[in-house]
Amino acid sequence: MSIHAELAAVTDRIIAASRDTRSAYLALIEREAASGNDRPKLGCANLAHAYAGTDEQRDRLREGRSMNIGIVTAYNDMLSAHATYYRYPEQMKVWAIEAGATAQVAGGVPAMCDGVTQGYEGMELSLFSRDTIALATAVALSHRTFEGAALLGICDKIVPGLLIGALRFGHLPMVLIPGGPMRSGLANKDKAAVREAYAEGKVGREELLDAEIAAYHSKGTCTFYGTANSNQMMMEAMGLHVPGAAFANPGTKLRQELTRKAVHQLAAIGWNGNDYRPIGHCVDEKAIVNAAVVLLATGGSTNHLIHLPAIARAAGIVIDWEDFDRLSKVVPLLTRVYPNGSADVNAFEDAGGPPFVIRELLKGGLLHPDILSIAEGGFEQYARKPDIEGDALVWRDLPDVSSDPSVVATLDAPFAEEGGFRILAGNIGRACIKVSAVDRDRWIIEAPARVFTTQAAVQDAFKAGELDRDVVVVVRFQGPKANGMPELHKLTPPLGVLQNRGFRVALVTDGRMSGASGKVPCAIHISPEALGGGAIGKIRDGDIVRLDAEAGVLEALIDPAEWDARPLADSPPAADGTGRELFAMMRLGADEAEKGASAVLAAAGL
Repeated sequence: MSIHAELAAVTDRIIAASRDTRSAYLALIEREAASGNDRPKLGCANLAHAYAGTDEQRDRLREGRSMNIGIVTAYNDMLSAHATYYRYPEQMKVWAIEAGATAQVAGGVPAMCDGVTQGYEGMELSLFSRDTIALATAVALSHRTFEGAALLGICDKIVPGLLIGALRFGHLPMVLIPGGPMRSGLANKDKAAVREAYAEGKVGREELLDAEIAAYHSKGTCTFYGTANSNQMMMEAMGLHVPGAAFANPGTKLRQELTRKAVHQLAAIGWNGNDYRPIGHCVDEKAIVNAAVVLLATGGSTNHLIHLPAIARAAGIVIDWEDFDRLSKVVPLLTRVYPNGSADVNAFEDAGGPPFVIRELLKGGLLHPDILSIAEGGFEQYARKPDIEGDALVWRDLPDVSSDPSVVATLDAPFAEEGGFRILAGNIGRACIKVSAVDRDRWIIEAPARVFTTQAAVQDAFKAGELDRDVVVVVRFQGPKANGMPELHKLTPPLGVLQNRGFRVALVTDGRMSGASGKVPCAIHISPEALGGGAIGKIRDGDIVRLDAEAGVLEALIDPAEWDARPLADSPPAADGTGRELFAMMRLGADEAEKGASAVLAAAGL
């Protein structure tokens, strides 16, 4: 089927905007590739250092004739999603030898858990951990002793950070290797109900802790469709996984064989063979568009409205919120996965998962089928589902209809005709909103503002009963320059309670909400941010604020002359403690959310 006209138009817009930067990027990786296999050219002492840490592979490494795979791992055993990687490197070394290659752990990258830091000071390091991961990835690959790389990471900032760093070594073939979601525990909807009951004082801390532990109970990603699992959906659509690898559970034969296949396939696409597929060519304008499309089609995390532009910039590609907005108007919503429904990612996988969604989008001309994926057989392979037959890994065609149509829909009967993303603009600034989980009768909220500078203050006002009314909660000085743009996920339960009580409620902020944001309309990522002179700094308690997702409007209903004359609110002092002072250079250097909120990319002129 031919490509949808709007998909083609948006892609052309991105190609035009990226012409100079993409050309410079491709020239960079061509120069790097032209240097050939660097390892045999290194001095003998350099090579001896590189090989000294391994006994079992030293002779093979010394020959220098086969691919040496650099493993960049985000393993730690504090993140359930990354604890699965504990044994991966030793297994991958064996599988590399099977494929005539070798493998070494090139380096580790930090991987913090937003679920642990939500609502606390550590969350102010979260977004900038992505830049830190990118830098650590570059350090790991800087030794020039690798002909390919395997990137082990799953969650929030980890996958974007790995990709940003890896793309600066774009002449190397690379594969992303996920670990899969934990099996289902307490249903996400039931967990959210306990949180709301706790916010109202109806249950105590012990009941809340019991519910949380029942939900987050074992190794693997969290089972809601937040940023981590949105990452995996995007990697499938960009062709950077072994097809169908996203949501196979840890500890299964299928998961093991998918990882084994990833190592074998990486060895097959090196520059010494006839199927060279460097990551810098895999991640092109069409692959970035594919990532945006599946994000919209599945109601994915709003965090990727920041991350995807940053990933794209690392490959010389320019994408902005207008591209998302235009795509959202033609991409249907094909899944109902929590928080956009009651099902979790395991139910999504059982109902057809990413392959089903990709197949349906391909049928409608809503994905580019001609991207350079890492998979043998081309991108169409991502529309088939992996399985184990005997001891062999196979891929099967999917049925015409999902096994659970309440979770995954076909293109001709979507849950919504649009993807559920909107740009909002007005005298407060430019923002974005995810409406795929918001009831249509709440797409327009007009109410008096109540202004805060911390989410703790919002919670205090809620507990005091000060927000029991129609209200637009404004939380400012939460942008990247102010405090690192922490997620404001702690606001979800109290705002949800207010909405359940029948009030017309919305959130307006220059901060972030996470992939767990849901039923309350939230105008987020407002640019310019308050610390950068943004007009959100002019709002006062009692101002009538209108959020209109139908018309794409966000404005304070104030006389224009008065609005122009109003001074900006004073900025709070920069906080220290929990290491936040060490990230001052990142706060000072970060650019706006729509560009990716990255100090590293901004300073590099990318």
